[in-house]
Amino acid sequence: MTDIKTVVKFGTDGWRGVIADDFTYANVRVAAAAIAHYVLAHEDAKAGVCIGWDTRFGSRSFAWVVAEVLSKAGIPVQIAKGVTPTPALSYAVRHRKAAGGVMITSSHNPAEWNGVKYKASYGGSGKPSIMASIESYLLQPAPLAETPARIEEVDFDPEYIAALERFVDLAAIKASGSKFLIDVMYGAGRGVIAGIFSRAGIPFVEIRNEINPAFPGINPEPILPHIKAAQEAVVQEKCAAGLITDGDADRIGAVDEHGNVVDAHKIFSILLWWLLERKKWPGEVTRAFNTTKMIDRIAAKYGRKLNEHGIGFKYVVDLMLEKEILIGGEESGGVGVSRHLPERDGLLNSLLLANVMADEKKTLGELVTMLQQQFGVHEYGRVDMHIDEALKQSAIARAKAGVTELAGMKVLRTENLDGIKFFLENAECAGKPNAAETWLLLRASGTEPLLRVYCESCSVESVAKVLEAAKSFVLKGAQV
Repeated sequence: MTDIKTVVKFGTDGWRGVIADDFTYANVRVAAAAIAHYVLAHEDAKAGVCIGWDTRFGSRSFAWVVAEVLSKAGIPVQIAKGVTPTPALSYAVRHRKAAGGVMITSSHNPAEWNGVKYKASYGGSGKPSIMASIESYLLQPAPLAETPARIEEVDFDPEYIAALERFVDLAAIKASGSKFLIDVMYGAGRGVIAGIFSRAGIPFVEIRNEINPAFPGINPEPILPHIKAAQEAVVQEKCAAGLITDGDADRIGAVDEHGNVVDAHKIFSILLWWLLERKKWPGEVTRAFNTTKMIDRIAAKYGRKLNEHGIGFKYVVDLMLEKEILIGGEESGGVGVSRHLPERDGLLNSLLLANVMADEKKTLGELVTMLQQQFGVHEYGRVDMHIDEALKQSAIARAKAGVTELAGMKVLRTENLDGIKFFLENAECAGKPNAAETWLLLRASGTEPLLRVYCESCSVESVAKVLEAAKSFVLKGAQV
C-alpha cells in the first residue's frame, strides 16, 4: 500500500500528483483534512473557505470532495459553479474575507496531473510557515463537527473581472486600434480577456478556448514548443500581439506581431519600466535568482531597491507582506503587482501589456526593441535535463568543487543563493555597448530527477553556446 504521507506533500502552493496514481479521491481527502485542521486551529474558520477548480480531468469532482471534508469539519464552503482561474479564486478569498482558499489545478503540468493549491486569507500563496503547518496535520483523522457547515455554489468571476476592468485603461487600449490574439491553452482563462475586450469594443481573436482536459499536443505552459499555435495565429490574424495564459491563468507568455516569442523576462521588464516611467508608483522591486538582470538595471535607473531571492513565488509573497513592493516576478511567467494581489496573475498582466502598448503607441516587438536599446540586449534560455539522481548529484558536486572555465569562458565569480550561478567572461559581449552579463545557473530539483540549467547573455547564439557547454559538463559525470 502506498504511504499516503509520502505521496501528499505540500510545496509552495500545495500538492500535485498523477491522476489515478497518487492523485486519488482518498489522497485528496487526506490533503483536505490537513487543510481543515489548519483552518480550525489558525484562522477564523467561521469565515469559511472558497474553492475553485480548473479545466483538468476530474477537477470539479475533486473540488467537491474537498468541500465535503471541510463542511463536515464545520467550515462553511463557497465553491465555484464553473471553471475558475486561480487568480480569481485568490481575489475571492481576499474580497470575501474568507479564512482561505483551495484551488484544484495542476497549473502548467501535463494533462495526467492534477493538484490542490492552498491560498491564504490575504489572497496569495501560503507562506512557507503556513504550508509547513498544513503538512504537519497530514494523516490526522479528518475533524468532524456536530453539524456539517453550509456548502454554497457561487460565481467568483464577476467580482474579479470587475477588479481587472478597474485596474487597466480599456479606453486607451480601444483607442489604440490594436487587435490582439488571446491563447488560453485550453485552460481556465477561457473567455475572461475575451469577454472584457468584447464589452470594451477591442478587436481580438481567441484560440484554444474549448474545454479539453487532454490539452491535445501540448502542456498548458506558455513557452515553446507549446505556443506554436499562437505564433502562427498572431501573424495570420494580423494582431499587434499574442497574449497567452497557462492552465490556471496565473502565468503569462506572449508573442509579438511577427510571431517571435517574448519571454517572461521581457514581459516583466516591460511592465516594470512602465510602472516606474509612466505610473511612478512607489515601492521596491523583487525578482527570483534565475530571472533576468535587466530588472536590476531598470530598478537602478529609477532609484528603486532591488530584492533578489530564492526561486519560487512564495518569496515574492513574503516580501509583499513585509514591505512595500511594487512588483515581483519569477522566471516561469509568474508576475505579481501588489496593488492588485500578492499573487501571480497572467490575466491581469496580459491586460497590462496591452495597456503599455496603447500608452506607448508601440507594438510588442517595438517595446522589446526599445528596452534593449536602453538597457542592453538580454537573451535567455533554459534547458530541463531529465537525468538520474546520481548524475544530478554528481553535477552539483562538481560545480560546487570549483569550476574555472565553461564554454571557453573564464569563470569570474559564483553565487549560490539557490543553485550555483557562474558569471562568465564573454568576449562576444565585451565588444557590445551596455551588453548583458553572461551567467549560467545549475539548479537541482528537490523532488524529481531533474536538473534545470538557465543562461542569460548578450545574444541568442551566446546563450545556445553556454547551454550546450553546460549540458556537456553535466553529462560528463555519466562517463566517470
